[in-house]
Amino acid sequence: MRICQTIEEMRAACREAKRSGKRLGFVPTMGALHEGHLSLVRAAKASCEVVAASIFVNPLQFGPREDLQKYPRDFDRDRALLEKESVELLFAPSVEEMYPPGAITWVEVEGLSDRLDGHSRPGHFRGVTTVVAKLFHIVEPDAAYFGQKDAAQLAIIRRMARDLNFPVEIVAGPIVREADGLAMSSRNAYLNPQQRKQALVLHRSLLRVKKLWEGGERDLARLRAAGREEIAREDSVRLDYFEIVDAGSLEPVVDVADGALVAVAALVGTTRLIDNVALDASHGAR
Repeated sequence: MRICQTIEEMRAACREAKRSGKRLGFVPTMGALHEGHLSLVRAAKASCEVVAASIFVNPLQFGPREDLQKYPRDFDRDRALLEKESVELLFAPSVEEMYPPGAITWVEVEGLSDRLDGHSRPGHFRGVTTVVAKLFHIVEPDAAYFGQKDAAQLAIIRRMARDLNFPVEIVAGPIVREADGLAMSSRNAYLNPQQRKQALVLHRSLLRVKKLWEGGERDLARLRAAGREEIAREDSVRLDYFEIVDAGSLEPVVDVADGALVAVAALVGTTRLIDNVALDASHGAR
């Protein structure tokens, strides 16, 4: 695996990889890799001749009171995991390389960036779309792979790619869960054993709504109330939001007969976790 630390080196390496007509897949990450990330790498390997990944803890998407400084970092471990999956190119730039002094340009998807996590974390998605746009310009991938767990991020990146005419296919990978249902997240490492058990309430709340919907319940107020009621049973978990929205626009839906995205965010101790489930009218909820 070739490791590139500068934009010039990564851009040249990616263009060389694509020169013979090979399809380039790209998996952007902030490191602290887990099976969810690796499932995206495998999906890229299955449909692309060359796979590139990035490890960059992006300061622009962290708020002033968030966990930028303590965010888990273990580059050697992450590198070994990517090498084991036969990733050909790894981009690992410094903050100064990505954001040179005096940089004042942002990329923002207005409207969408203020919904769900964007409402709770002002400026977060502006940081995400800015760095992803830069990475797309540097790597020039044919396809980029993102996890469904970050459903709002996925919708916003898809809209950005469409609106800015990025010639890249945005591929969503399914949520990868622990055996007990907890969605895999780099931030799970913050949880102590008691909090780890408490965190399962996020998935339980989604499953409760899914079961009701599959049983024919279509009243939005009742579905939302059921999910929030489940969260409330865990006294140590503080709900941020529990919403039922359109998966593309992130707007609240008025009718769930044709399906919707059920999304939750909550604080377990001081750790903010997110999860979601799709209510798919054509294939059943999943």
